[in-house]
Amino acid sequence: MTADLKSTATPDFISTLSQAAAAYREQRGTRPSAEILVNALLQAEKAAKQQRLTYSFESLLGKWRLCFATGTKKVRKRGGIVLGKGLYVPKLVAIHIFFSAIEQDLGKGEIANQVQLGSILLKLTGPVQYLSKKNLLAFDFTQMLISLFGRVVYNKQIRSGKVQSEDFYNQPIAKLPFFAFFLVTEDFIAARGRGGGLALWIRET
Repeated sequence: MTADLKSTATPDFISTLSQAAAAYREQRGTRPSAEILVNALLQAEKAAKQQRLTYSFESLLGKWRLCFATGTKKVRKRGGIVLGKGLYVPKLVAIHIFFSAIEQDLGKGEIANQVQLGSILLKLTGPVQYLSKKNLLAFDFTQMLISLFGRVVYNKQIRSGKVQSEDFYNQPIAKLPFFAFFLVTEDFIAARGRGGGLALWIRET
């Protein structure tokens, strides 16, 4: 089922996430608490599974700023992980993720993840593979760039990635890092990472 949030009444969790996105931009209102926002993300994830929503690769393309994220912690007795409390990313740290298409129909593209703190910029890039039936975006970082005061001081391939770019599309998805998107709108996107944490990004033009 292809997602169409406009055809039904707006769920409470959408309103909460919209409020968080708007408040983070300092447009209006106050930010929901971390606990409320985590619950809204979990409700959105549950709704996506129940309704079997799917999102196109095209809907992810563009520039997104990380607004909120949860960590995870291992539980020895249970042998699993639980979500951390979550926190809003401080505004002085700008964390962006970019998605662009190479072969959009095949779900092939590129990812860029960058962190900027003052005059320091760290940017990682690499290939992505999007499986629309599962809303799963697998990726691998193969290039690192560091700049200081707008001047590039490091720009080389890195081997923290598991595979070379040209071999990426032949790798099993299960062996790659990924985001499982469960909510995609024109204004914000939300996903669970392979490690179990949740994240909310807002669109930037």
